[in-house]
Amino acid sequence: MALPQSAYKDRQFLAVIGDEDSVTGILLAGVGHVTDPPDSQKNFLVVDSKTENSTIEGAFDSFTQERKDIAIVLINQHIADRIRSKVDQYNEAFPSLLEIPSKDHPYDPEKDSVLKRVRKLFGDE
Repeated sequence: MALPQSAYKDRQFLAVIGDEDSVTGILLAGVGHVTDPPDSQKNFLVVDSKTENSTIEGAFDSFTQERKDIAIVLINQHIADRIRSKVDQYNEAFPSLLEIPSKDHPYDPEKDSVLKRVRKLFGDE
């Protein structure tokens, strides 16, 4: 059964959790957005080796649970590995969660949470 339109009609933005190159590329494509003050929130998080996992988890929770204007969350797969338990537990339709490769870390379909669920549905796991 399809979700009612009210469940997704206000979802109009992409969110990105990624390394500097991935986020920069996506922002250059015009996806960056900052909400109105006083609680200005960005729809992206740049992660480097110094970024704590709690910061990544906080952004993930914000994009997937708190913000109702996010339609798709893009996350670099190597960063998703750092919070794999949260990523694997996430199973909502909106916002959709997509793991993407980065310049320095190739995509591994065996780790992708969406493909794991698809395999499970088809009994391949």
